[in-house]
Amino acid sequence: MNTTGDTGTSLTANSAFASNTSGTLLVVLGGLNIPLPNNQDIGPGITINGANTTFTLANAGRYYISYKLSATAGVLAQTRVMLNGVAIPASVTSPAVATSSYLADFIVTVTAGSTIILQMFGVVATVVLSPPGATINIIRLS
Repeated sequence: MNTTGDTGTSLTANSAFASNTSGTLLVVLGGLNIPLPNNQDIGPGITINGANTTFTLANAGRYYISYKLSATAGVLAQTRVMLNGVAIPASVTSPAVATSSYLADFIVTVTAGSTIILQMFGVVATVVLSPPGATINIIRLS
């Protein structure tokens, strides 16, 4: 007798991880889309564009998103995640003093075909990433 029940589709299979482990970023006032070309693990239902900056989510639902950015020196820049070209308020980090570490995690509801972009914005500065660089996790919850 099988008491484990039926298995269904795993929603969390719709997940992605990507990073930028090296590189220099020039932050512009309007926002710099951060390329994440390294260590990519992109599951079904999520694709990334050729510039490694834009994730497209094929499935509607609630997603858990987290990101981290580490720099070699503190800057007064800000970070955010854009959903279909609009900043997600819970994703915005706005330090009051120069910092070298940015991170956020949040849950957001998206429609099918939505795009996700990690950005740095707010000042004109050169940012040198330090290990682990910039990373993003995207996981579909429901």
